[in-house]
Amino acid sequence: MIFLQYLLPQHLLSRLMFRFARIKTPWLKNSFTSWFVATYKVNLSEAERENVKDYEHFNDFFTRSLKKTSRPISSLPVISPVDGVVSQAGKINKSEIVQAKGKKYSVSALLDDKSIDTAYFNSFTTIYLSPKDYHRIHMPCDGDLVSMKYIPGYLFSVNQRTVNVIDQVFARNERLVCFFNTEFGEMAFILVGAIFVGSMQTSWEGQITPPYSKSVKYYNYMDQKIRLEKGDELGRFNMGSTVIILMPNDFPNLNLEEGQALKMGQSIT
Repeated sequence: MIFLQYLLPQHLLSRLMFRFARIKTPWLKNSFTSWFVATYKVNLSEAERENVKDYEHFNDFFTRSLKKTSRPISSLPVISPVDGVVSQAGKINKSEIVQAKGKKYSVSALLDDKSIDTAYFNSFTTIYLSPKDYHRIHMPCDGDLVSMKYIPGYLFSVNQRTVNVIDQVFARNERLVCFFNTEFGEMAFILVGAIFVGSMQTSWEGQITPPYSKSVKYYNYMDQKIRLEKGDELGRFNMGSTVIILMPNDFPNLNLEEGQALKMGQSIT
């Protein structure tokens, strides 16, 4: 049941999953990975390493790299940053983002910042990554990293059944907010944690969680000149979760609809 999640020791279970996913014992990691591939119908023919025995541990498989031909990068302005399914996408009205039918949450709650100019962002997209998906996260467009913010929180599941029931789940869960300057203005790119997401990491800072913190952490990159080109790796989820992109007025209109399946690299404009 969904409401059982309120009673579960979410962070403890996620720490245990983090450890389990890094067990190197061959028979255990090979058996579990083979079961996972069969259960979730993972397409290993896309991966650089097609044999489960070639992975050091389950997390090595879960964050596997793909053949370059598996995800060509579109030449159009904005691409999907991940493999996944569009949970919601559209305009931000009165600084509120649609979570699911009948449920909304505010931009300031998501960013944990009551002082931010919430009217600056006028559109959003939320993409859910399922267990079978490719779990590396890439830049949707060229951008210069400005800052990052780690926000502690719950670790509710972010599958569609939970999102449809639990209020403001994305603004309550642990998350990592990355701000980029782009040719269209400043973009906020949010990685949302979830139960069994044993770790979130970025290409410039490495592993952010664990350890889990009870306080907000700020990272300033204004003087470091960190630039990511469209298609560059931004980060990784070490289990399935969700990304949210908040876009300014001048950002291209995205051609997305609820339930649409996406592959990293395809045009979404």
